Amino acid sequence: MISFTRTTLSNGLTVICHTDRSTPFVSVNILYKVGSRNEQPDKTGFAHLFEHLMFGGSLHIPDYDRHVQAAGGESNAYTTNDLTNYYITIPAANIETALWLESDRMAGLQFSQHALEVQRQVVIEEFKQRYLNNPYGDIWLKLRPLAYKVHPYRWATIGVSPEHIERARLEDVEAFFHRYYAPNNAILAISGNIKEEDAFRLVEKWFGDIPPSHAFQDRIPQEPVQTEERRLVSEDNEVPADAIYKVFHMQGRDSRNFYICDTISDILSNGQSARLYVNLIKNSRLFSGIDAYVTGDMDPGLFIFSGKLSEGTDIQKAEAAIDEEISKFIDSPITERELQKIINKTEARIAYSEINYQNKANNLAFFEYLGDIHLINTEASRYRDISVNMIKATAQDIFRRENSSTLYYLKKTK
Repeated sequence: MISFTRTTLSNGLTVICHTDRSTPFVSVNILYKVGSRNEQPDKTGFAHLFEHLMFGGSLHIPDYDRHVQAAGGESNAYTTNDLTNYYITIPAANIETALWLESDRMAGLQFSQHALEVQRQVVIEEFKQRYLNNPYGDIWLKLRPLAYKVHPYRWATIGVSPEHIERARLEDVEAFFHRYYAPNNAILAISGNIKEEDAFRLVEKWFGDIPPSHAFQDRIPQEPVQTEERRLVSEDNEVPADAIYKVFHMQGRDSRNFYICDTISDILSNGQSARLYVNLIKNSRLFSGIDAYVTGDMDPGLFIFSGKLSEGTDIQKAEAAIDEEISKFIDSPITERELQKIINKTEARIAYSEINYQNKANNLAFFEYLGDIHLINTEASRYRDISVNMIKATAQDIFRRENSSTLYYLKKTK
């Protein structure tokens, strides 16, 4: 059981603290409720751009990393469709350094054309290296707009195109910051060797006078129900083998549907005794690798089958084999033992994640954002409550042809 205390400052900043005496460190985790889903269709990639800009210096601290390292700490960040997360791990005695750094850049970045140009080039180069010049790197640039037609999930966190970042003006960047990087749009979670009352006192000291924003509420368009199958064929000289991606719409991260779909994906592909590995790799040798997983997005997300074909496998035969496995999953029995094995693995994974104080800070912030912070202690029960009948009903509901989008990613023949 993870004990924690939660409070909200007068400016709207949510603060959570968990005391962990087993470590001499603390983890300071700040989650901003802004991701690529908050972007405009003609100005994508901004949330990810800010992940970089936030390390470029603030009003009173021109060199963020130097102070982190001098205090014996480490810092990093990541961006998703739904959020941007920043975290510092630092000796507990130096926690005020972390709070000073984070509060100064929340209060105001050092905006300049030079800083924007530097990070713009970094992001554009990342776009080219990871997404455009990397085998299979542009999968989500093709698959997301195939699966989504209305919701901002139709573009990846990196954005639609490098041109959106190339066109970003300094005033656009400043407006994005002032809209979303505010205390009442953030969750600060601290886990480690610090008393809760000390943590709250220090957070009030460093963050309490930062004014809230009144402009970040977004009306995000919801994706309509898909009513017909969608398909796309793409060819590329750089990929080493043909690949297939088949996705189905499912419900969001806070729904019971998510936990059921997550369990289905594990039954199908978690480990070398899982159905997809045994039937499509080991026995039939149609695939060199195949996986099933869920995106876990806040809004309704995707259940994904992805597979790399073995040399000589016909792509249509490969798809037929996946469809057959889906049909067998729906029609054939699932034993209680098969289900329990997966639930046991899931409970072990959750328990292991709770050992690390960094993970606890991250999870506390995420579950608070999700709307139920007590999931930090109760999420395992969501899995234990799943029955075979629930799995069957959910599989029948989501694995419908009209709910699917399929991408053939083919090795271009010369």
